[in-house]
Amino acid sequence: MSAYTLPRHLGLLVLGALAVLATSYLLEPYRLFQAATVAAFLCATAGLTILTGLSGQLSLGHGALMAVGAYSLALSQRALAERGLTGGGALPISLLVAVLVTTALGAVIGVAAARIRGPYLAGVTLTVAIAVPALTVTFSGVFNGEQGLAVPLAPPPAVLGPYFPYERWQLWLAAAVTLLALLLLTNLVQSRYGRLLRAVRDDEVAAGLAGLPVAGIRVLAFVVSAAAAGLGGALLALLTQNVSPGAFSLALSLSLLTAVVVGGLGRLAGAAWGALLLVALPELTHSLAEALPLTPALAHRMEGNLPLAIFGLTLVLVVIVAPGGVQGHLSRLAHAAWTRLPHRAAPPTT
Repeated sequence: MSAYTLPRHLGLLVLGALAVLATSYLLEPYRLFQAATVAAFLCATAGLTILTGLSGQLSLGHGALMAVGAYSLALSQRALAERGLTGGGALPISLLVAVLVTTALGAVIGVAAARIRGPYLAGVTLTVAIAVPALTVTFSGVFNGEQGLAVPLAPPPAVLGPYFPYERWQLWLAAAVTLLALLLLTNLVQSRYGRLLRAVRDDEVAAGLAGLPVAGIRVLAFVVSAAAAGLGGALLALLTQNVSPGAFSLALSLSLLTAVVVGGLGRLAGAAWGALLLVALPELTHSLAEALPLTPALAHRMEGNLPLAIFGLTLVLVVIVAPGGVQGHLSRLAHAAWTRLPHRAAPPTT
């Protein structure tokens, strides 16, 4: 990472924060909530992009990792509230707990991932995606079964005024945490560690012969990705103020993987497109189901299954038309437009 990388990323962080601040005063409450949800999903898709796109490890269990982060935050917030800690200082503690717990689980999965490859790794992560929601139902005394846990959250600071929209405060919280996470992940991708990830992804045997700790690199990739997923799940719990196993089903894990492929595998900017798709697609399918002349029962059935069908169709189309995803296609278009610009005339030679 060059000396100019961190200042450039900090500048982009400031620009992103200013853009969120300005946009938050232009959107209605429902759109503010949607924007905050995009920020929460962006943490998870960015982590999955690093794992699958940069290290080449396939995970079908990131929805379960989000569930671990969400339940960890809910339990932490409830424990702190029982001890009288309900102010704004409790939230950073709960977020840290959620990240640490999910990081520990990611380390366990990463150790297993260092020993297996391909479909076997997908099978292990698929087991995690199925087991975590089932455990929350089995131990209903702790996790309250299918009803889930309420997440206590302090109101916006009084200095913002009595009529400050709660959804705007949610967006500020989610965006602030996500921007900081993206700053760390972006610096990591462009550091020596990012180059090691790509080396292992491109040729694991050659990386091992070159003396690189392949197993350790694979484990660290899972740890970083799990921490980001847990943070995304914790933010989602803050937004919905409730955590239940139905919100973190296997369909979410599959949707996350599809989203990063559609957005652009291996590109953090592609993770942003994937997060946007995760939030926009359910609303689009709901509007489509309402527009079609269907019976209420059939419309309800289509609304439940149509998002997955459209996700699959979108994935097929992207693989055929734009193999690099949305961000890869945009990058090629930008490069083609740049090459068509008239070049400066070369200075006359003497």
